[in-house]
Amino acid sequence: MAEDIADVLIIGAGAAGAAFAWSLAETRMRIVCLEQGGWMDPAQYPTTRGDWEMQGYGPFGFSPNTRGRAEDYPVNDDDSPIKISNFNAVGGSTVLYAAHFPRLHPSDFRVKSLDGVADDWPFDYATLEPFYDLNAEMMGVAGVEGDPAYPPKKPTLPHVPLGRLGETLAKGFDSLGWHWWPSDSAIATAEHSGRAPCINLGPCITGCAQGAKGSTDVTYWPIAERNGVELRTHCRVREITVDDEGRATGAVYYDEEGRECRQRAEIVVLACNGVGTPRLLLNSVSKAFPDGLANSSGLVGRNLMFHPYALVTGWFPEALDGYKGPTGCSLICQEFYETDPSRGFVRGYSFEMLRGQGPLQTAMQSLDGKLPWGARHHEAYAERWDKSAGMVIICEDLPEEHNRVTLDPDLRDGHGIPAPKIDYTLSENSRKMLDHGVARGREALEAAGAKETDALAPLPPAGWHLMGTTRMGTDPARSVVDEHCRSHDVRNLFVIDGSVFVTSGGVNPTNTIQAIALYVADYMKQNLTSLLD
Repeated sequence: MAEDIADVLIIGAGAAGAAFAWSLAETRMRIVCLEQGGWMDPAQYPTTRGDWEMQGYGPFGFSPNTRGRAEDYPVNDDDSPIKISNFNAVGGSTVLYAAHFPRLHPSDFRVKSLDGVADDWPFDYATLEPFYDLNAEMMGVAGVEGDPAYPPKKPTLPHVPLGRLGETLAKGFDSLGWHWWPSDSAIATAEHSGRAPCINLGPCITGCAQGAKGSTDVTYWPIAERNGVELRTHCRVREITVDDEGRATGAVYYDEEGRECRQRAEIVVLACNGVGTPRLLLNSVSKAFPDGLANSSGLVGRNLMFHPYALVTGWFPEALDGYKGPTGCSLICQEFYETDPSRGFVRGYSFEMLRGQGPLQTAMQSLDGKLPWGARHHEAYAERWDKSAGMVIICEDLPEEHNRVTLDPDLRDGHGIPAPKIDYTLSENSRKMLDHGVARGREALEAAGAKETDALAPLPPAGWHLMGTTRMGTDPARSVVDEHCRSHDVRNLFVIDGSVFVTSGGVNPTNTIQAIALYVADYMKQNLTSLLD
């Protein structure tokens, strides 16, 4: 019987793996993707049921430690003020993300040159620009041309409506003279590529039953499969195998029945996110790589970046229709994005507007004393229901080697594979940035008419942007992969997820993760005959 050898083995079917598989499929190579989760059924998303808010605290919550899904793996994040948030399924965390879809700024690729901190990326904004454009078409990006914070870019679809809430906050920014713009959103505001348009239901972060949100199970994967990519679900990869010369040969994984399986491959591509990828590399120990695969630099797992978040909420005297419209897709303010030495910290942050709270979330304010129990409870509830508006402050997180992912000595997943352990501390720079962002956020809400504001910083469950743990660079001693995301140590091993980020910027990373995946796929297609020389 002939041995089963794929030309390309992709591990992970989320944002990066899907875009990469779609692009490379045109080569007609044999491409296999292993995903430890399964296909989601939109008919089972919480928004199809009356208890939709409760589901967001349970099986559709952010933390793999509390969801209780068999597809998840535990994460020891006790030694971090920011807790890991991810999702394992076809589509990965795009199933639960808000689809707020900004690009990195040109300055984000030149942090060392501009501000003397961290490192410059080995390529610039212009390198990724055509792949940002391609991704906008594939994901269906809604927005408005002309944002002065960026070079010219053309959204695919009309912007998400601001609604009464967005218009209220925009007036606050206008009164302060601060930049704001309708946010780029991976949401179909009109029918796009067979996807129905958004109906402004609201709770995007528990899955979009409408199919309007650009999760990769409804954008890239249907086309990739039609073009011949083989996607195997419920396959949990334990390790990447290597030969005596230290070349990757494939992967060992457990299938849905718990059987140990092997998949051989000529090229191995990791797309498991900034925690899952270093976990897999560190667990792939061999004679050639006793400290973990591709880890001659000792940097696999180091330089973990999250984006420290703050949440600022305001309560207004009038109803805002805040429960209508995509959760995190109204408008963005980047007035404080670039470095200003007078602020006392380097780099900066974005404000991302949030819609209002749902009925259950509003009622839960009783637990922290914001709503009184007893005779006045209903009256107080009415004063808060549909009268909240908020924003999150997305702070740039600078890379620090002590912030890292390692293997937990005791904790294991359901197949006995060591779980990741997170060690992370907030830098002084991040703390100053959070303080500044909270103060400016309160100022903006008050300018918009809020009669009361509240803030939480850092936001504990906001570990959903996982970056930096297999950073790219041209120096093998200071990076894990090169400028084409190929391992310095293993010529046929590539990493294409957020772990390759050199710096984090101050915006959501998914758009950039996918642009990088498309860029790497294009590089492979242009160099197929000499790729493994």
